[in-house]
Amino acid sequence: MYKDALRAAWAEINITNLDFNIKQIKEKVGSGVKITGVVKADAYGHGSVRVATVLRANGIESFAVATLSEAVRLRKAGFLLEEIMVLSPIPEPYIDTIIEHRLSPVVCDYKNAEAISKAAAAAGIIIKGYIAVDTGMGRIGYSDDVTSVEDVKMIAGLSNFKINGLFSHFATADAADKTYATVQEQRYMSFYKQLLKEGIDIPLRTLGNSAAVMEINSAYYDMVRPGVILYGLYPSDEVDRSQLALRPAMSIKANIIHLKKVPAGNSISYGRKFTTQRDSLIATIPVGYADGLPRPYSAKGKVIVNGVYAPIAGTICMDMCMIDVTHVPYVRLGDEVTIMGKDGIYEITADDIARETGTINYEVVCGFGQRLPKVYVY
Repeated sequence: MYKDALRAAWAEINITNLDFNIKQIKEKVGSGVKITGVVKADAYGHGSVRVATVLRANGIESFAVATLSEAVRLRKAGFLLEEIMVLSPIPEPYIDTIIEHRLSPVVCDYKNAEAISKAAAAAGIIIKGYIAVDTGMGRIGYSDDVTSVEDVKMIAGLSNFKINGLFSHFATADAADKTYATVQEQRYMSFYKQLLKEGIDIPLRTLGNSAAVMEINSAYYDMVRPGVILYGLYPSDEVDRSQLALRPAMSIKANIIHLKKVPAGNSISYGRKFTTQRDSLIATIPVGYADGLPRPYSAKGKVIVNGVYAPIAGTICMDMCMIDVTHVPYVRLGDEVTIMGKDGIYEITADDIARETGTINYEVVCGFGQRLPKVYVY
């Protein structure tokens, strides 16, 4: 039990595994390719400041986030010299934060870049940012056309906004069929070559995400942006896992806070969807759907107690859930429960939980990382 967490439930983050993963990624892409560590969503629930610290110790000097608040948090934590990319376009009312914290925005509109340039000029600095091109994701970015090239050409002429690179994102790099990913690569290079033809300098090309790091070497270019693989998770079930050895960094644990005997025929939790079929021993643990344990996991979910699987008993509540420990040997109040992670010969992974709830491992770890206190181990 971790008393410092002020709660008998926690996310355990293994620093050694994080360090192992980044070293594997560095070896995979080679020394000639720059790595930007994607630490958005509080590093996928693992804690952005601590993760960035591990990455920095491994020579990573560039990070990517989704929001300004995530970027500011890193700056305030002491990441003052590193590049921090903000992957979402920043509307004009928030540009002052880019200037104050010397952030690297992603732009796909001349007026937006012009506003950043003017604000930077007023502050007496130069902001370096990335041009976003939509190669098939359909989210943000310029279309591959003449008008877009002309717009970027005007951006290249701004006095205090300098183009640091060309940015795009894969939609299906994690699929076994790489046909569409190849199309995106071709669109990316087509736009890049048009910019060069117009005399526009593009210092860095960045397209490769986690799946591309694993399987699309041609998309490494100058810089890759690994995300989920940093945390020991594979982008999908379709990628070739032999391409990269990874170790999950997050485990979810809790202590039994209530234990009682329940006669056969009694219902447990909301909706009375679970009824004891025998005289049972039911334990309560302080983890619920507000902590990231998906409510749809109720019917098929399980945990590990004292080296034995134990099923979830009834509907997962907001802050707690119940488990059937009738068969668990020597179970006692306060015993440690592994909700995600390994205990003895058994293991429950983020992929297992995602599979049973119709989602992806990304969402599972992000969910667990929001409210549960984090405990870092080696």
